[in-house]
Amino acid sequence: METQIQPLDPLLIELGPLTIHWYGVIIAAGAMLGLWLATRESVRQGLARETFMDVVLYAIPIAIISARAYYVIFRWDYYSVHPAEIVKIWEGGIAIHGALIGSFITAYVFARKRGISFWKLADIAAPSLILGQAIGRWGNFMNQEAHGGEVTRIFLENLHLPTFIINQMYIDGHYYQPAFLYESVWNMIGFAILLGLRRVNLKQGEIFLSYVIWYSIGRFYIEGLRTDSLMLTETLRIGQLFSIALIVAGITIWKIRRSKENAKPNYVKKQS
Repeated sequence: METQIQPLDPLLIELGPLTIHWYGVIIAAGAMLGLWLATRESVRQGLARETFMDVVLYAIPIAIISARAYYVIFRWDYYSVHPAEIVKIWEGGIAIHGALIGSFITAYVFARKRGISFWKLADIAAPSLILGQAIGRWGNFMNQEAHGGEVTRIFLENLHLPTFIINQMYIDGHYYQPAFLYESVWNMIGFAILLGLRRVNLKQGEIFLSYVIWYSIGRFYIEGLRTDSLMLTETLRIGQLFSIALIVAGITIWKIRRSKENAKPNYVKKQS
C-alpha cells in the first residue's frame, strides 16, 4: 500500500519549454506578502510608501544570488564537477543564511544612501522576513527537501498531521521527519511575537535583533534534525555554527545599544 503513494507534483505549469515550479511560486508569494506588510508599516512609521519597493528591487536579486552562492560554496565538491547545475535554483539549494547576508548588506547600503535609519528599516522588515521564511518552507515541502531523519508512519500520524503532509514525507520508500514544518511553525510563532513587540515600543533595532535571536534558536535545533545540512566538517553543521554566531551577536549588540539607552530612539516616536 505504502509503495503506491505518489508525491505531489513539484511542477505547477508545464507548457512546452515553459515550466513553473511550486517552489518558486511559494517563495515569491512569501516575498510579496512580506512586501505588502512592510509597506503598510513603513507608511505608519512615516516613511515613503515606495521605500520598501525600492529596497526589494535591489534586495531580492542580491539575496537570491547570495543565497545560491552560499549554498554552492559549501557544496563545491559537487558543483565543481556539475557547473551547469549552479543556476538551477528552482530545484532547491538556496541557503537562508546566504540570503540574510545579502539582504543585510543591501539594506544597510540603501539606508545610508537614502538617509534612513538602518535599524528602523530593519525593525519594519523583521516580521516580513520571518513570515516569508515560514511560507517559503512550504516550497521545500513541495520539493521533498529540508526534512529530518527516517521515522515511521505511526510517528507522523501521532503528530496529528494531515494525510497530504504524511504522504509527502514518504521519500524513496521511507518516511522522514517534516523538519520544514517544524521551522515553518517556529517562524509563524516568531511572526506573532514580533508583531506584539511593536506594541511594546522597544528601542530601534530591538525588534530586528529579536528576530535574529528567535530565528537562530529555532534554526539551531531544527538544523540538527536535518539530513541535508551543509557541513563544514563531518560533524560540524554550518547552519548550527552560523546560528550560534547570530545568537551571540544579537545579544551582544542589544546589550551594547542598551548601555547607551538614552541616545537610542524608540521604535514608535513618543508624542510630545
